[in-house]
Amino acid sequence: MDKSKLTETDIITKYILPALAKAGWDNMTQIRQEVKLRDGKVIVRGQMGMRQTVKSADIVLYYKMGMPLAVIEAKANKHDLGKGMQQGLDYAGLLDVPFAFSTNGDAFIFHDKTVAEGEPIESEITLDEFPSPSQLWQKFAAWRGYTSAQIPLVTQDYHDDGSDKTPRYYQLQAINKTIEAIAREQNRILLVMATGTGKTYTAFQIIWRLWKARKKKRILFLADRNILVDQTRTNDFQPFGQAMTKITGRSVDPAYEIHLALYQALTGPEEYQKAFKQVDPNFFDLIVIDECHRGSAAEDSAWREILDYFSSATQIGLTATPKETDEVSNTDYFGEPVYTYSLKEGIEDGFLAPYKVVRVDLDIDALGWRPTEGQVDKYGELIEDRVYNIKDFDRTLVIDERTELVAKTISSYLQRTDPMAKTIVFCNDINHAERMRRALINLNPEQVKKNEKYVMKITGDDDAGKAQLDNFINPKQPYPVIATTSELMTTGVDAKTCKLIVLDQNIQSMTKFKQIIGRGTRIDDRYNKLWFTILDFKKATELFADPKFDGIPEKVIVKTPEEINDLENTQLDDELSEDANTEHDLSESTAANYQAEQDNAKDFAADEGFNDENKFVKYHIAGVEVKKIAERVQYYGANGKLVTESFKDYTKKAILEQYASLDIFVNSWQEADRKQTIIDELERQGVIWKALEQDVSKDMGAFDLICHIAFDQPALTRKERANNVKKRNYFSKYNETAQQVLNALLDKYADLGISEIESKDALKVTPFREMGRPLEIVKNAFGSKAEYDQAIKELENALYDDTHLRA
Repeated sequence: MDKSKLTETDIITKYILPALAKAGWDNMTQIRQEVKLRDGKVIVRGQMGMRQTVKSADIVLYYKMGMPLAVIEAKANKHDLGKGMQQGLDYAGLLDVPFAFSTNGDAFIFHDKTVAEGEPIESEITLDEFPSPSQLWQKFAAWRGYTSAQIPLVTQDYHDDGSDKTPRYYQLQAINKTIEAIAREQNRILLVMATGTGKTYTAFQIIWRLWKARKKKRILFLADRNILVDQTRTNDFQPFGQAMTKITGRSVDPAYEIHLALYQALTGPEEYQKAFKQVDPNFFDLIVIDECHRGSAAEDSAWREILDYFSSATQIGLTATPKETDEVSNTDYFGEPVYTYSLKEGIEDGFLAPYKVVRVDLDIDALGWRPTEGQVDKYGELIEDRVYNIKDFDRTLVIDERTELVAKTISSYLQRTDPMAKTIVFCNDINHAERMRRALINLNPEQVKKNEKYVMKITGDDDAGKAQLDNFINPKQPYPVIATTSELMTTGVDAKTCKLIVLDQNIQSMTKFKQIIGRGTRIDDRYNKLWFTILDFKKATELFADPKFDGIPEKVIVKTPEEINDLENTQLDDELSEDANTEHDLSESTAANYQAEQDNAKDFAADEGFNDENKFVKYHIAGVEVKKIAERVQYYGANGKLVTESFKDYTKKAILEQYASLDIFVNSWQEADRKQTIIDELERQGVIWKALEQDVSKDMGAFDLICHIAFDQPALTRKERANNVKKRNYFSKYNETAQQVLNALLDKYADLGISEIESKDALKVTPFREMGRPLEIVKNAFGSKAEYDQAIKELENALYDDTHLRA
């Protein structure tokens, strides 16, 4: 057997796996092959999105499930031993393990970050010297600094339901780092994970391992939305079974170990409403706080009172948006995050959906509007004389024509893309959401006739709307399609198939902006949801340019209110309104708690359109001309920033990364046995051919599109290339049957491209069916398969016989 001719798969099967078995590694529980750590970033241009292909780690070694130790990258024997090391180190970094191995089947290069100072980090070892599981584990445990007392907890089993669902690499890191922190007796822990990355599943695995190890026996999971508690109970937390309960009726039942609760069900402004005080302060030894950027972050909130009461418990805060403002800080309470996984990382890994932004600027928003002297609104209210701007519209001043134009723009976008795309329209308040619902219904009569729930207002005050929330979230339910809302759907709504988010709300809070964007970031391959669009009417997407959007929030705690300037006060008010205006499920709130929220809202409203008598003033006018003055499209760029770029420009960059010059490209094209190989490779790099054809020309083939776009060459259409071959009387050297076949293939090329010639099924379709079976056609026309392949190759050469002139 010539080892140098063995494939990578052969090397793994014949040499690597036997070496691992000899070293004591269990093939069933400790060895996983072809481990796909990333999903493949989605590239979006036009109305199309496509995943880039990603490579898998050849082998990952585990001490036990959920505890990776090392990565092995294998290459064919013709390569050097260390060929796969850099790739292996990349995977080892994702898994946060110190060991990586590279091999070609002759031996291993062993990269060991745990070695003592002065010892080589990389060394060559024989196949027989591969370390055993216990050897790697001992080195790993020492590297992590585990004590003997910590080992039982950090090695506690994950929950395994026998399905294929296993934690992703970043979830493993979050879970393991949290368990390690608790093993070190750290009692305040913060986990920051972008919306859509599985915070609740991560929390479940953390709780499961602590509970099974009996390190934590009574556990409280806290949230501030009823839907969050119910989703958690029926989905990720279901394995807790009879040990779990939801706290209702303002009583804590000590018969259960896992308790799920709304803040509002545990507390209230009156002492008798503080249900959490029914039990001893030491009753819970673990509290997990979902969406901890909201109430629990503020020192004087009623919700913090619960956490302070159970201060002896280990407390874990979960958030996608750690709150760092002038008065509120997550890190001040929980400490620095033990792990952070950002939106940018999620998009780059392909676990989260990228976004396209359509920014629409209206003339009235840019220029403002001022009433004439003595002008009254449509209800006879005298309009205060001042210039009203984008922050006033739909908050203190309603202009019917503006609402109509926004609704018309939304409807037009859906009609030309996908009228059934799940859409959330974020409005300034409930009244705005109702007016937007009405406008959208009137602009989509055909859809509404099919189903009256095509557009629904889903807000906290509307039982009919709230009853449709589950249907909106459910991908299997087509209706409602469009949901107008203000606050209810900003968070806790797992709408995986939401493809359009409309921003017609004044948003200045970074926390709130991140939560709203998170409504679209989930991917659902089954329903072709790979990306989403943000239709922005209020310049909210300018927050994407803020370094705090996907960076670590700067902690800016201010000691006294006097030190906060006017600008900061404005931002603070907006953030406070996020809590004050939240439409809670009142069935789970006390009237007193609701009244306290309304009092907070009134304080906020004093700066937002209330007069001295605390009477809300919202003027309503019609008859104002409103026009769009600009509309531009921006895409999620390579560095995580929005870029304004045509797909043509994007493609040019992608091609030049592969082929630095026209000569290199043309030579590669000429030498390729199959041209489709080059086309497929560029597609893997993010070139979406259908989008490119729409952007440039549907009549050009891939070769001419590339030459024209990337190298500014004159282009020929596929039909022109086909006709050039026919004009040269090229087929005269073949028999009549062969000429008929090649002419038909040439016509196929002119219509559909090079893939029609190179396809293995080319002779199975019309008009070849009338000529006989493919093998018969090949034999009658060309004599043999080899001669047919040669004829196809020569035909391709004839099609591109001008390539030498380009090069």
